[in-house]
Amino acid sequence: MPTSQKAPTWAIAVVLAVFAVISYQILFAPDDLKGTKNILPMAKTIPLPVDGPESIEWDPQGEGPYAAVVDGRILKWRGHDLGWVEFAYTSPYRGNCSRHEVVPTCGRPLGLSFEKKTGDLYICDGYLGVMKVGPEGGLAKLVVDQAEGRKVMFANQMDIDEEEDVLYFNDSSDKYHFREVFYVIFNGERSGRVIRYNKKTKEAKVVMDNLRCNNGLALNKDKSFLITCESATGLVHRYWIKGPKAGTRDIFSKVPGYPDNIRLTPTGDFWLGIHCKKNLIGRLMVNNKWLGKLVEKTVPLNFLIGEMNGFRQQGIAVKISGETGEVLEILEDKEGKHMQYVSEAYERDDGKLWFGSVFSPDVWVLDRK
Repeated sequence: MPTSQKAPTWAIAVVLAVFAVISYQILFAPDDLKGTKNILPMAKTIPLPVDGPESIEWDPQGEGPYAAVVDGRILKWRGHDLGWVEFAYTSPYRGNCSRHEVVPTCGRPLGLSFEKKTGDLYICDGYLGVMKVGPEGGLAKLVVDQAEGRKVMFANQMDIDEEEDVLYFNDSSDKYHFREVFYVIFNGERSGRVIRYNKKTKEAKVVMDNLRCNNGLALNKDKSFLITCESATGLVHRYWIKGPKAGTRDIFSKVPGYPDNIRLTPTGDFWLGIHCKKNLIGRLMVNNKWLGKLVEKTVPLNFLIGEMNGFRQQGIAVKISGETGEVLEILEDKEGKHMQYVSEAYERDDGKLWFGSVFSPDVWVLDRK
């Protein structure tokens, strides 16, 4: 009679290894985007003493950049001799702030926008609401933290129409603050809003709602419309402010990956920072609400971040047309060894392209000339 034999240990190991490789390629491997330019490794790195320069901005005199970082401060770059210096902070509670992790009581500044006529810096804080600090810096003051009877839980990015004396900003969730942003992406909730704040009347009015983790926001060049992007879906929504379509909305574009901040270019197009490319497991979580809810309840946040980027850091930015929404250009660091987790791409008049990151302790600058 034949005798039962156990499979050799090495054979089991080979099978498991093959299964792991196949599973990774199917479920977790990031998309291979076509027509990209792998030039981001050429960007110059400017290190910071703290993580997460999520948004960067320049003051009306052209000084900067200023960077919103994870410990609740806004730092200012003073050149290589002086380096980064403290400019402002959003919370007076500074005792236990960390340079590497979010501490809610310290605040978490995100989108930055200078008002040119006053020199005031407006700050979207992911815990505290919309803040403002004068040209001298220091402790920021609250501008608005509720709209139409609902608290602003997750102020994210804004833009200012100085002629109308109003600002528009995103409130990305009615449940979560900044630290849980990845749960907002996957749990299927559509509580994101775009809010119009009138600085003269102090009225905060919701102009767009039913958005799924709306992250970046920017006005177009003539201020006739604004766009906001959903990190979950990659959709870029447009809201018409002026003209015959005023008060209506439509889909302006769709971009690859999970988009973050939006910045208007000097020529009227838009750059979007992309946190990472998508993969199959990410699509399954985004497109199946039950799975997203299960992930929200059972998967640790750090592991979820790894799942969505395929356990591979990446650096990506996308440029879209300011007229049609067409994708014009995709820049990459495919290996993610130099630039990672791009939250913002900011094109300056001199042609230099600056990049911020939600996690990395670096700002990068690429001289495209």
